[in-house]
Amino acid sequence: MRTELLQLAAELGKRGEPYVLAMVVRRESYSSAQQGDMAVITADGTYHGWLGGNCTKPTVRKEALRALADGKPRLVQLSPEPDPHPRPGVTALPMTCHSGGTVEIYLEPMLPAPRLLLFGLSPVVRALAQQGRAMGWAVDVCDPSAEQAALPGADRCFKDLGAGELRAYPAGTVCAVVATMGENDEDSVQAALAARPAYLGVVASRKRFAVLRETLLERGVAATLLDGIKSPAGLELGARLPEEVALSILAEVVQQRRAVAAREAAAPPVALVPLEAEAVDPVCGMTVVIATARHKGQWSGRDWFFCNARCKDKFLAEPLKWLPRPVAEGG
Repeated sequence: MRTELLQLAAELGKRGEPYVLAMVVRRESYSSAQQGDMAVITADGTYHGWLGGNCTKPTVRKEALRALADGKPRLVQLSPEPDPHPRPGVTALPMTCHSGGTVEIYLEPMLPAPRLLLFGLSPVVRALAQQGRAMGWAVDVCDPSAEQAALPGADRCFKDLGAGELRAYPAGTVCAVVATMGENDEDSVQAALAARPAYLGVVASRKRFAVLRETLLERGVAATLLDGIKSPAGLELGARLPEEVALSILAEVVQQRRAVAAREAAAPPVALVPLEAEAVDPVCGMTVVIATARHKGQWSGRDWFFCNARCKDKFLAEPLKWLPRPVAEGG
């Protein structure tokens, strides 16, 4: 299974999809999870692998989504009696299985590399491709004459400004720069806007961009979209050489990305996808995802959900035994 999971992780990384790689790093008997057990949890909550079954799965899934939301790894300890004063860096959470074991699971969010989308074949584009790649970014170049072999640093090249791939980026996941220097400027800006970038800079003089803006308005491009374009692109560094201009643009991109990250860090954490509706097994206290629950019973006019058949049988045999007193009296 480990080989299959690593292959899956490699495929997700190649497609630029975020995921969490989880591994059991410590256990105490009795637990079905073994040290070295692995799982991959994707951004939609899909769970691949084994970390102890229903004893750990709901909690690990929640923590994995939180890790994707804030981009931070975490070490989770699941125990029947969570330590009120866990070791620094450990998140202690309850384990509701009857086995009584303890398991520690490390969760590492694997986020896709930032992506730079460049339009043109100018010296500035070539410098941006090389510098972006050196920073660990994925680089796409779009130009009717683009040839990947002639563009060191580029991961992909697109010759068609209307290529479907340019509309396939998730909104806000790319930073785009148009440095066509008078060649296909209007078409390139429209193609860049179609990618819904988090940042769009145009390398042009203020006079040239004013003319470009009027042309795009006449084409029906919304003024609000054009108002978000940075032109001239880059911070005021007094840049003259292509490499210096590229540096000023990447500095502006980093500045904007860090500002957004700071605002998001100050906001309450939000999972990437809504968590599914859950219920609590009244016998063992296990959290059960309602949509995928395999064990369900009815009593007192409502549905009850269980983590396994044994809990279901125990409850249906003596429902009042497993309910808090106010619920029992109301049923």
